[in-house]
Amino acid sequence: MPIYEYECGRCRCRFELKQGFDAEPVTTCSACGGKARRVLHPAPILFKAGGFYITESRKGKEPREVDTPKPAAPKAETPEASTSTEPAKGK
Repeated sequence: MPIYEYECGRCRCRFELKQGFDAEPVTTCSACGGKARRVLHPAPILFKAGGFYITESRKGKEPREVDTPKPAAPKAETPEASTSTEPAKGK
């Protein structure tokens, strides 16, 4: 049997009751007799598998490339462009 949480509108007291699925919700507070309401909690959602992203959901289309900076190509050094600290050798 599930446990339901209730909150009183008058005294803000929170209490829990173990009730069956087909049982009527409690409408009165057990402490002060005020009007009580059932507190609902959202169920957690966990995305653990593929298929949850826009790039994975379209069938037959290639996923778009993400705008990421591409690494720069290494520059080839030429003898004229070399910044060597050694003196040039004579012939």
